[in-house]
Amino acid sequence: MFDTMTLTKILGALCGSLLVFLLGSWAAEELFHTGGGHGDGEHLAGYVIEIEDAGEVEEVEEVDFAELIAAADIGKGEKVFGKCRACHKLEDGANGTGPHLFNTVNRDKGSIDGFGYSATLASMEGVWGYDELNAFLENPKGYVQGTKMSFSGLKKDTDRANLIAYLETIK
Repeated sequence: MFDTMTLTKILGALCGSLLVFLLGSWAAEELFHTGGGHGDGEHLAGYVIEIEDAGEVEEVEEVDFAELIAAADIGKGEKVFGKCRACHKLEDGANGTGPHLFNTVNRDKGSIDGFGYSATLASMEGVWGYDELNAFLENPKGYVQGTKMSFSGLKKDTDRANLIAYLETIK
């Protein structure tokens, strides 16, 4: 009725189907495993949410940014500028995706002719002083709502201070 080759093919198809089923089951378990069901009573199915004790408030030492600027390393600032280089140029009048950064420190905000600033930034008054640059570089979207700048910011105070000190030398 069936020859040996046909029986081998049928058996191979069954084993292959079983293997696919087992691999799919394993992959689903790895993707959707929530850590529950092991009897330890500590981790139940669902999300684990850790709640901080309100009585333990960690005091953060306030850093004087002017002191960081005074102690800044211009060489390190030049290295940090590597993150900015894709969109900004240092040559006067050479705009890229972002405005040029020639003579940035203490320059009026939104003052580069020919660059299409966001409406919010174009309407801002004042200059790019140390504190303003520090706040902007830490969180551009938080400092200027609706900014076109997609960079998420520099989290380290020292990186921001080093970069601002470097930009101050570009005149």
